[in-house]
Amino acid sequence: MKAEILLPTADLRADLPFFTKTLGMRMDMIYPADNPSVVVLSGHGLRLRLDAGLTAAPGTIRILSDDWAAIAAGAKTLTSPGGTQVQLDELNPPLVLPATEHAFVVRRLADQAPWVIGRAGMMYRDLVPTRLGGAMIASHIRVPDGKVPDMVHFHKVGFQLIFCIKGWVDVLYEDQGGIRRLHAGDCFIQPPTIRHRVLESGEGIEVIEIGVPAEHITEIDHEMTLPNATVNPDREWEGQRFVHNVGSTGSFAPFRIPGFQARDTTINANTKGVASVMVAKPTGGESPWTKHQGDILFNFVMSGEMTLHGEGKEPYRLSPGDAFVIPPGLATRYTDTTPDLQLLEVSLPGQVPTTIL
Repeated sequence: MKAEILLPTADLRADLPFFTKTLGMRMDMIYPADNPSVVVLSGHGLRLRLDAGLTAAPGTIRILSDDWAAIAAGAKTLTSPGGTQVQLDELNPPLVLPATEHAFVVRRLADQAPWVIGRAGMMYRDLVPTRLGGAMIASHIRVPDGKVPDMVHFHKVGFQLIFCIKGWVDVLYEDQGGIRRLHAGDCFIQPPTIRHRVLESGEGIEVIEIGVPAEHITEIDHEMTLPNATVNPDREWEGQRFVHNVGSTGSFAPFRIPGFQARDTTINANTKGVASVMVAKPTGGESPWTKHQGDILFNFVMSGEMTLHGEGKEPYRLSPGDAFVIPPGLATRYTDTTPDLQLLEVSLPGQVPTTIL
């Protein structure tokens, strides 16, 4: 079985050296011999059929290569004599992290932000609509029926967190052995490009997913089967290790904000300071005004209630499902906390210099 891409050509004779010499493709078939009007070429994973008798708009092909600049002497865009547009680019371009556009953001569940159907039929609720200028995406995700028609895939991302707030979900990860079950209070860090596959979840599953940057590529790996034969818990992907942190085994210690204590999920250590993920709860003492000098500081209210004060802002009474982002240099204070309050705090970088005011 073969498949071909049909392309019109206004100059088949001149197109032949363009595709074979300039682009390095090979000619597989040509006819009729006395006055050719059709030629089939292959290369770069493509099979093209140029037809001088085809009435259609010129087509576009895109060639990706680790050495794309060597294909056409560094040109990134070309037009064949017969009209075909050609784009050349890197096969694995470097990840670009946009500069953070800092803002004070409050997103409340009661505001009825829309749930949209995303990848694999999961329901997504956007927690930071501005995406901080493309620096991050934060999603509240639900799986309606507990079934996820997923495939082995990976993400080209700088940092990615999955934190379970309700229910459970089973996932397979590259080099991490068998099924990993995430319960409420547990989290995964998915290092850049680690292959994984969601299997299924219990009813009522809800997770928070953080991705940096906001726009990143998800690719399907059709070759790998999970679980794979290798088990290597110490493997690093771009300097980060896979983390499966079990909330029930963690202990609390004093937090960066007085009046709170926090449980460290070990993500700061395992990403070498790229990010930190903490679960914070009040100790009963009064919380002062503070300022941080990090880059991104995201919070999600998992349980309980609190009032968020921001310098020059109206206070917000927050409850479960609410999220907020505090920009660096803005004085804030958490007050009127209920004893059952638990905050999920995600910070980039992992260390958050904090000033007590």
